[in-house]
Amino acid sequence: MKIDLTNTTSSKINASLMDARRASGAGAAGMVLTLVIVTDEGSAYDALKAANDASREHPNRTLAVIKRAGRSPRARAETRLDAEILVGSDAGSGETVILRMHGELTAHAQSVVLPLLLPDAPVVVWWPENAPQHPAQDPLGALAQRRITDAVTAESPVGQLAQRAESYAPGDTDLAWTRITGWRSMLAAALDQHPAKIVSAVVEGEPYNPSVELLGLWLMTRLRVPVERVVTAGPGITSVTLRTKDGAIVLDRPDGLMGTLSMPGSPDRQVALKRRETSELIAEELRRLDPDDIYATAVRTPVDRLQEPAPADPQSADPQSAAGADGAAADGAAADGAAADGAADAAEDDKAEKGAAKKAAPRKRSAS
Repeated sequence: MKIDLTNTTSSKINASLMDARRASGAGAAGMVLTLVIVTDEGSAYDALKAANDASREHPNRTLAVIKRAGRSPRARAETRLDAEILVGSDAGSGETVILRMHGELTAHAQSVVLPLLLPDAPVVVWWPENAPQHPAQDPLGALAQRRITDAVTAESPVGQLAQRAESYAPGDTDLAWTRITGWRSMLAAALDQHPAKIVSAVVEGEPYNPSVELLGLWLMTRLRVPVERVVTAGPGITSVTLRTKDGAIVLDRPDGLMGTLSMPGSPDRQVALKRRETSELIAEELRRLDPDDIYATAVRTPVDRLQEPAPADPQSADPQSAAGADGAAADGAAADGAAADGAADAAEDDKAEKGAAKKAAPRKRSAS
C-alpha cells in the first residue's frame, strides 16, 4: 500500500499510518525500532532498498529524511513537507515513510521526525553519505542510541577515520568497521586453533579503503605488535599475515569471494569471505545497540602508526650491479690481504737487521 501526502504535517502522517495498518489487518505495530535514514534524492533508492531488506530480520519503522533546501531564494523561502507512506509488501516487514522537506524546514528536521518515532523503542540514525562531522551533536543524531556512518563514501575515506576518532561518542559506528567482521572472526578462530606468540602482522588491500586501515589498527591494538600496511589492487582486503616463530598464519582472499586459511602444521582450508551487501551490513549493526568499545579503541589509534614496507635496494635488485659490487669487494679484500702480508714481511726483515747489528757491536770494558 502506498499513500502520498502533499504539504502535510507529522500528525496527518501518524493518522495515515494508523489507517493503513488497520486496512492491512494489523492491529499492533510489532516493530522493534525506528531507523532514520538521512540522505538525498540520489542515494535514497539504494538506502531504502537496503533498509527494506534488513527489516525482514529487524521489523522497524523507516523514516527517510530527504532535505531539499531549494536552489532559488523563492524555493528556499518556501516551507513544505511532502510524505510518501509505504505499508505492507512495499515496505518489507515494517513501515516506511519518505519525508521530503523543503525550504527552511530542512534546518529543523528533528521537529518533524520526533513525533513519528515509535514509542518506547530504540532509535538508529544512518547517514549513507555526507555524514556530519559530529554525529552525536547533530540534531537528528541526538535522538538516537546508535549512529551509523560510512567513511568509504567520504572524499578522503582514510582521512575520514581521523574525523570519526575526534568526534567519537558511545553509540557511534561505521560501516567500514562492519565490513571486517568476517576477517576478525576468522583470524580470532585461527589463533584459537593455533595459539602462538605473534611477532608481527601484515595487512594487504586496496588503497583509500578505510576497512583495510581499521583491520590493521585492530590487530595492532589487540595483539600489541607492529603491523605493516601493503597496498594491492584489491578488491578490498586481499590478505592478512600473522608471523609467528613456528611459521606464518595467512588468510588470503584475492577475488573478494573465497578465502584460503593457511596455518603451520595444518592443511589449507577454504573459508567464505564474500564481500557483503549494504543490507547485510545494516542488519548486523541493528543486532546490537550498545556501545562498541573495540571499534572505539581501533578508530582512535592513529593510522600513521601502520608501517609502510621498506623500499628495496636498487643495487641489490640488479644482478649485474650485485656481481660488480661483490667483485669489487673481493678485489678490495685481496688488496688488503696483500698489504697485510707485505707489512708482515717488512716487520720480519727489520727485526732481523736489528738483531745482526746488535751482535756486531763491540762490548765496553768495565772499570775495575
